[in-house]
Amino acid sequence: MKNLLNYCYPVVFSILSAVTCQVKAQSVDVVIHENGTERTESIELPKSMTYPIDSLLNDWKAKTYIDLGKDCSTSEVNPQFSDSVYMDRLSRIPAIMEMPYNEIVRKFIDLYAERLRGQVSFMLSACNFYMPIFEEALDAYGLPIELKYLPVIESALNPSAVSRAGATGLWQFMIGTAKIYGLESNSLVDERRDPIKATWAAARYLKEMYDIYGDWNLVIAAYNCGPGTVNKAIRRAGGETDYWKIYNYLPKETRGYVPAFIAANYIMTYYCDHNICPMETNIPANTDTVQVSKNLHFEQIVDICKVPKDEIKSLNPQYKKDIIPGHVKPYTLRLPIEAISSFIDRQDTIYAHRADELFRNRKTVAVEPTTRKQVKAVAGSGKLTTYTIKSGDTLSTIAEKFGVRVSDIKRWNGMSGTRITAGKRLKIYK
Repeated sequence: MKNLLNYCYPVVFSILSAVTCQVKAQSVDVVIHENGTERTESIELPKSMTYPIDSLLNDWKAKTYIDLGKDCSTSEVNPQFSDSVYMDRLSRIPAIMEMPYNEIVRKFIDLYAERLRGQVSFMLSACNFYMPIFEEALDAYGLPIELKYLPVIESALNPSAVSRAGATGLWQFMIGTAKIYGLESNSLVDERRDPIKATWAAARYLKEMYDIYGDWNLVIAAYNCGPGTVNKAIRRAGGETDYWKIYNYLPKETRGYVPAFIAANYIMTYYCDHNICPMETNIPANTDTVQVSKNLHFEQIVDICKVPKDEIKSLNPQYKKDIIPGHVKPYTLRLPIEAISSFIDRQDTIYAHRADELFRNRKTVAVEPTTRKQVKAVAGSGKLTTYTIKSGDTLSTIAEKFGVRVSDIKRWNGMSGTRITAGKRLKIYK
């Protein structure tokens, strides 16, 4: 078997026995041989590998355009192949990135080809929605096209995916990183959910990471756990910059991240050899965009343009509360092509429709005016009285005497502090 030792790497992995190598709910067990010692390690699975197929099919686009009723002849039987076959197939993937083979890569291939067959069938169909977007952005930045399978690891091509740490969307951006790369995130808008904007932000991020590391395995490791964590692992490994040499110093999930990425490239290329076929997909209808420059609620579009709300939400996942805050700045709204003309022709009616009901938090609130006495005190108007300060007086006692505030006395007399001197005079407006 060709393993890490064949690549001159210092760590050798082996599979546990048939009982102990079973996949747990969120992890997979391996044995690591290092410097003549042996230890068992549990590698955390990428979150995308834990999504049940039912949750992936709950997305509106999947429910609408993926036909579960058609027989795609996916078999329950996964053919078994020798290590030499896997090595040969990986070597024939037209990729710039390194695709080494070892026992951990094999373990993740087996996961995709056996336990996750349904998820793979779904993702092959979802590729029709998202791969053209991914490929365009990656090509524009001159990046390896095989990176288009990174969201397979990040989100299982689930645009609504949210990790335990709060990473969101197809590319699983954290809020801080998203804002650095121009993705807006607030109570109403979260552009991490926008497949197009998030993809271009991810391409820019990946390019910048490669400019730093010059190694794609380190880049995708940094994508998972952050460059700070990768840099720490490099320092702890004595300055080594090979992913497999810093492997032991990375977080558990990141240790499985690169092998899972290699396995994803394999299974998305050779799925037919494992008797997996894509679910039947109907290509979505054409869409187009319009600019929104006023507050707009999805309900207004539903009522006037007769577009189903679920469809509007699926086409515009960045709007978290079904509200487009166009009064702040122009935002983009995506609609089916047949609804674009209706929106443009009737937009004044749409904006006005049920506006008072749907935008209650934008209403004008009347404020009671201040009393006449308060107005005079603030303005410095009213009857002017001159008061001579007596021994023992303080600004507080004087303010109480005249029914005004200490701050008023200070302002009327140009005072910065509260120190006063007997015999001096103060202006008081009663």
